[in-house]
Parts: sequence; structure tokens; C-alpha cells
Amino acid sequence: MNRAKHIRRKKRSKAKIFWRTFLALLLLAAAIGGTVLYFQPKLWQSLLAKVPFPGNSSSSSQKSSSGSGSKTAQTDLPDVSSSDWNLILVNRDHLQEETTPALTQVGDIQVDSRIAENTQQFLAAAQALAPEETLISGYRSRAEQEELYNENIAAEEANGLSHEEAEALVQKRVQLPGASEHQTGLAIDMSVPEGQQDDLAAKIAELAPQYGFVLRYPEGKSDVTGVDFENWHYRYVGVENAQYMQQHNLVLEEYLTMLKAAGK
Repeated sequence: MNRAKHIRRKKRSKAKIFWRTFLALLLLAAAIGGTVLYFQPKLWQSLLAKVPFPGNSSSSSQKSSSGSGSKTAQTDLPDVSSSDWNLILVNRDHLQEETTPALTQVGDIQVDSRIAENTQQFLAAAQALAPEETLISGYRSRAEQEELYNENIAAEEANGLSHEEAEALVQKRVQLPGASEHQTGLAIDMSVPEGQQDDLAAKIAELAPQYGFVLRYPEGKSDVTGVDFENWHYRYVGVENAQYMQQHNLVLEEYLTMLKAAGK
């Protein structure tokens, strides 16, 4: 054998040894890696998450979008406090002592002076829909509320009801003394003289939040408010609060619960 052939054989032999060694090491590495991934599934999941499989990006976007929406839902409450003067809660569970707010005359009624301008603007907007709209009630003292309450009780008793039956019936439409929002000067009753028709009332209720008012006792919420549907009774809560309450179909009790749950 000549020297050239010997050298070529020697090179091929070294190459075989190199590739055999390389393959052995590769198999060993794969075995070790597989064992690690088997006992470390989180590592395997992490590696898979980095692989750009088709559809991964859209899935991630959906998760991101979903998370963002959830965060927005939790943080979209107005920047207000549940203890703000215009959010005072007055009902049978939150009786109010006799108070006399600073009052301003608007038409034939008096309201808290802080809402006089909004009341006038709201009335003007309602009169643009129905010129005969008028303010029929505003601030009432506790003594006046007590007189109104007792008059209604007496009228029902005159119709043959017992005192207990008369009270149960009257309390669906007239608040107990101390439980009426009219004592705050923040509530108004507005209607046409012959009584508000529901279709007109719905239009007025729709524009009310522009002036800071909400329909206080809407249909379907009597289990929360304790008062039957009244399409004429409005409560001032402020523009931002009123718009949020309208958008989310909330009455004051529900809105205050949300604010307090959010630490506001």
C-alpha cells in the first residue's frame, strides 16, 4: 500500500470516530434534555410558549384584550366619593333628621340652592318636549312630609282599609317622615297637570342625566328602592354620577354600594 492510500484511510477512520462520538453525545444530550423536560413540565410549557405556532398571536391578543377589559370594568367608576353631598342616601333604612338647606325658588317650588340652575335647565329641556311640564314639588320639611303621609293613610282608611292595610299601601307611594328625599332639597317632582304619560316620561328620563338628575324610582327596581315606579320623581346626583347610573341601569342604592366596594 502506498503512502497516499494509507493517509486517506487514516482520515476516513478519524472522521468515522468523530461522527460516531458526535452522534453519541447528541443522543445523550437529547435523553438528558427529555428527562429534564419530563420532570420540569413548566420549562417545557415555557419553551412551547415561545414557539410562534399559527394562532398564538391572536390568542395572546385576546387574552390581553380580555384582561384589559376586565381592568377597565373595575376602574371606570367616576372619581367621586360616596360621602359627597349630592349622593346622600335617604330611604327607610337611612332616615334623615330635620334639616333646612339653603333654598332657592325655581318656579313654584324651592330646591337646594346648589342645584337651582340645573333644575331650571332641566325644566326648560322638559318643556321643549311638552310645554305644559311644570315643577309640582321640591323641598318639603319633615313636618310637611308627616302631614302628607298621615293624610294618605286617612284617605285609605276612609275607603275601608284597616290602619295596617292603609300603611302598607301608602308606603308604596309616599315615604315615611324622615325617609323622603324631598327633605334634602335635592328631589323634584315634575309632570304635566293631568299626569305624566309613560312615553313622555321616558323621553324626559333619557335627557335628565345631562342636567345631573336621575329618575329615582324606575320600573323594575322597587325591590331595591322600596318604592313603586314613579315617572315624575327625579333626584339630583350630579352630571357625572347621573350619566354613569343611566349607562349601567343603577339606582342610587346600587351605585353607592359599588362606590363603597371600590373604596370611594
